Amino acid sequence: MIYETEAYDIAVVGAGHAGCEAALAAARLGLRTLLFTISLDGIANLPCNPSIGGTAKGHLVREIDALGGEMGRAADQTFLQSRMLNLGKGPAVHSLRAQIDRVQYHNLMKKNLEQQDNLFVKQAEIIDIRVEDRRVTGVVTKLGTVYPVKAAILCCGTYLNGLIHIGGVHYESGPDGCVPAKGLTENLQQLGIEMRRFKTGTPSRVHKRSIDFSGLERQQGDEEITPFSFETTGKLENKVDCYIGYTNDETHRVIRENLDRSPLYGGLIEGVGPRYCPSIEDKVVRFADKERHQLFIEPMGLDTEEMYLQGMSSSLPEDVQIAFLHTIRGLEHVEIMRNAYAIEYDCCNPQQLLPTLEFKQLKGLYGAGQFNGTSGYEEAAAQGLVAGINAALAIMGKEPLVLDRASSYIGTLIDDITVKGCSDPYRMMTSRSEYRLILRQDNADQRLTPIGYRLGLISESRWRHLQDKLRQIAAEKARLGQVNIRPSAGLNALLEQKGTSPLTGGIKGIDLLRRPQVGYPDFAPFDPGRPVLPREIWEQVEVEIKYEGYIRRQLSQVAEMRKLEQKPLPLELDYAKIAGLRLEAQEKLNKIKPLSVGQASRISGVSPADISVLLLWLSSPFARGGDPRTEDEEE
Repeated sequence: MIYETEAYDIAVVGAGHAGCEAALAAARLGLRTLLFTISLDGIANLPCNPSIGGTAKGHLVREIDALGGEMGRAADQTFLQSRMLNLGKGPAVHSLRAQIDRVQYHNLMKKNLEQQDNLFVKQAEIIDIRVEDRRVTGVVTKLGTVYPVKAAILCCGTYLNGLIHIGGVHYESGPDGCVPAKGLTENLQQLGIEMRRFKTGTPSRVHKRSIDFSGLERQQGDEEITPFSFETTGKLENKVDCYIGYTNDETHRVIRENLDRSPLYGGLIEGVGPRYCPSIEDKVVRFADKERHQLFIEPMGLDTEEMYLQGMSSSLPEDVQIAFLHTIRGLEHVEIMRNAYAIEYDCCNPQQLLPTLEFKQLKGLYGAGQFNGTSGYEEAAAQGLVAGINAALAIMGKEPLVLDRASSYIGTLIDDITVKGCSDPYRMMTSRSEYRLILRQDNADQRLTPIGYRLGLISESRWRHLQDKLRQIAAEKARLGQVNIRPSAGLNALLEQKGTSPLTGGIKGIDLLRRPQVGYPDFAPFDPGRPVLPREIWEQVEVEIKYEGYIRRQLSQVAEMRKLEQKPLPLELDYAKIAGLRLEAQEKLNKIKPLSVGQASRISGVSPADISVLLLWLSSPFARGGDPRTEDEEE
């Protein structure tokens, strides 16, 4: 018997990292939001490594926070160890990474959801999306209950038709032994959504008492910790150490001799796995010339003895997993508590989505996270935040939030998957952005907090703090442009020690700071009028001064890019009728239906010559309502 409940504005399907951000954003914008999860105990689960951030992923977390999302704040409150990666390189690729207490993170996020106004959390499985006239009208649970809604956001993670592989054993399951989601894939396909099959994996979890830490390298956290959230204040402290180990020839021999028992190499896994996070058996085969591979031994939490073996994901049988782990120094007697496994799951082709993450052909239906073909908690949370914001804005009749590639890594991520698509699970990397010097993690608040404030997700006090920060940065840059630093024996000794030439006369502070070898703190003793500034202020001053020329060049490139983004293309346009476009370009453009010439230029198979044809067509009378064919074709 069908039972229909009261109406809500938005249904969020799945309470992983995408679902949590989507639901919180929509509710905070005033929409009655219903968050569904197969299990309340799986909210904000970290089923693979309980870490947040990392190269480029740290950028995403700080951008989520700058827009008013939750992940950064929760990570700061539950981290075990924090490190800033890539400090030996330029500031564009500095990335924050923190090991997280898995249970604490779940508990905190669950509490945040439960205490949020306008948000209702429900343990139930959604098996049907109801649609009328190509518009979402409701969702239906496995128990047959109908929830009328105006929009639905699919954040299904790896649950859709989840299938676990461990050697020759295969069984239906979500991650970590959870119940898989059945039936929704078929419903989505009936609605015309193109689905595909991806695969990911996770390593073993082992008992701490069985590890010989004397055989491993100790990895400590940073002495001075940078928080993820721009709101976090006070001193943060590391609570644990992590460790590094290495595989060896014997490890690789055990794996190679058992490849015939791997479901990956036996053809039993249909899904496409992540290119940038391969299993250990994949590493041994693909990088046969490497004598060893790194693995990281990291804690799961303060109240558990479980340790995570990052870098050792596998789908080999249990006995083989035990055998190859026992060949590694420090793990000779290791006890496996949870076996490594591979998991296959269903996801959509994200090229069906608009930059708002709404499906092009189904109004009110949005996708976010691994359902969109991405991998990683951070990528999921970023999409969930954008989908939640846009679902709410659409219902309120407001302009959507579209972040372009020059605004953020979030914009880059969404543009990549919706325009270029992904043939394997997509992972964010700094190399994916052509504007990474201006998309640094340290200036995420300057780039995105004005947007979050305009939306209503950033508080008045936080907005005032940003304005004060910008004033201090501008004031110190102006002061350095005026202050004269005089030569002295002490300063010249310092400069020679740094590998740069000594002063023979006075120099402006700004010019001294432009020297690559000199940092802002270095010449503080020789700059008596210098104010005492927080690190977040003087670091911005230093970066903006040192990289001023490069930043100016990238901003010029951004301006050129945005000219093409501002040339819209109608969704209903039939590219087969535009003379001069190559056949491949016609097919790709008709499949993806880009919203602008800028988007069209990033589609694989669309050449610069095709873009020139589109620009010519846009300037013709046909673009203003006529038939897109040429006069010769009409004759």
